[in-house]
Amino acid sequence: MAERPYTLLSCSMSLDGYLDGASGKRVILSNEADLDRVDEVRAGCDAILVGAATVRNDNPRLVVRSPARVEERQRRGLTPTPVKVTVTERAKLDPCAAFFAVGDTEKLVYCCSDTADAARTALDPVAAVVDAGRSVTMRGLSEDLHARGVRRLMVEGGGSVLTQFLTDGLADELHLVVAPFFIGDSQAPRFVRDGCFPWAPDRRATLVEARAVEDVVLLRYALSTRCPD
Repeated sequence: MAERPYTLLSCSMSLDGYLDGASGKRVILSNEADLDRVDEVRAGCDAILVGAATVRNDNPRLVVRSPARVEERQRRGLTPTPVKVTVTERAKLDPCAAFFAVGDTEKLVYCCSDTADAARTALDPVAAVVDAGRSVTMRGLSEDLHARGVRRLMVEGGGSVLTQFLTDGLADELHLVVAPFFIGDSQAPRFVRDGCFPWAPDRRATLVEARAVEDVVLLRYALSTRCPD
């Protein structure tokens, strides 16, 4: 079997398990102290992955914010921020989105063969489009990233992408931050979708850390034997 990067999933959710509200106005689930923690985690990774819906809806920059961490990466011969990766079915991505426009690093877009040409037309020269075949799988994507030199991958959502990594058994570690409030709307996006997950009542994930970060709680789970205690 081909190798894949060490894969860390990072996510913030409400007390009732939602990633955002349903109104279209983004709900902030984290705080400045936790955002700085996430920045530190990002700085230690080779690539950051989000789904195309996250690129469209949240317009994330996905860069290392701390000048000291940027400087440390550059001292190690790395780009200021990790490689940015997204995956899309329809190739409906704005080349002016912050994902593409911000950050001096490589941007990779994985899509199926049917939409690869359209993606190249829309995104050239702001990103490299990777033809992933008839359909994009997270395993195939992960193996391709490893072949490109990515050894540590951070996955930041959204729910569909997180679900695929979890149900395919491709996650080594989960950082789950819980915000101290409820969303209370079943139309809002949930942390994960329906699926057959490797962790169930008869196979529990291992909690390796639980700590307060001001008013949110970080739960860190080991999901494979590769995760350090």
